[in-house]
Amino acid sequence: MKERDKDILEHVVKYCDQINGTVAMFDDTLETLKANHVYRNAVSMCVLQIGELTNHLTAKFKNSHTQIPWNEIKGMRNIAAHQYKKFSMEILHNVITNKVPELRGYCQKLLEDA
Repeated sequence: MKERDKDILEHVVKYCDQINGTVAMFDDTLETLKANHVYRNAVSMCVLQIGELTNHLTAKFKNSHTQIPWNEIKGMRNIAAHQYKKFSMEILHNVITNKVPELRGYCQKLLEDA
């Protein structure tokens, strides 16, 4: 694994941990996410950062690790950054409660095996 990819994965894990910590601080229900702008903004910013980071992974890395939907992660970032009014709270809630832990686990395993 290239050093650049390793560095990016370390940062992705860090942002996943921040999301998980924020979810733990709040009631992790969809209703809380919709009602609490501090919660929503905190996790949205981390999702945006993860999308930005994964956009800089090398093509070789992304092509050899197709278990993760890298383009969809970038797409979430683009929606969070440019089309915030279209940002679905249901999708965001699914991402932070289900997809982020999966992404973290996958990236952490790659780092441990590197």
